[in-house]
Amino acid sequence: MVGLLGTGHTLQRDLNQIAEVADTSHSNGLSYILTETTLALLRNPDYCFSGLSSADVKWSVDEGEKCFNKLSIEERAKFDEETLVNVDNIKRRSTNEKASESKNQYIVVTILVATEGVHEMLAINGIGDLKEALKKLGSIQARKLMAVEVLWTPQEENDTLSERELHEDYPLLKAF
Repeated sequence: MVGLLGTGHTLQRDLNQIAEVADTSHSNGLSYILTETTLALLRNPDYCFSGLSSADVKWSVDEGEKCFNKLSIEERAKFDEETLVNVDNIKRRSTNEKASESKNQYIVVTILVATEGVHEMLAINGIGDLKEALKKLGSIQARKLMAVEVLWTPQEENDTLSERELHEDYPLLKAF
């Protein structure tokens, strides 16, 4: 999970574009999403103010799928609205006419990855740790990927989260 300053609107546009063109029905498409997302974040470190990583090992595919789906639902439930969805290459887009009227200031990107094998993630205590974690995620081989989901909120380019929304929905996300 990466906390971004709300001035990082270009990242929202980049993530929207990645989601719109990716073919998520196969592992190469999942690899594309993961690689392009990590590169977009790595290319814009000035917007990153926080990061959080965690890993969980499940010993069966069923357990892993249940865990992945649970995390996905938990994260998606935090959103007021999903304006772009691409699952199994089935794409849905809607527009959100609600413009941000307050001095909101944050964006959060969550990357969920399910892989074959064990991949340890180190704690993120600064921008250097965040960069290393993103490089590690982006370098996972396509054949090892079982599922990838990139969630960002808000999705609309001119919208951001308020400080209150950030603290309520992402209490573990602390500034570096």
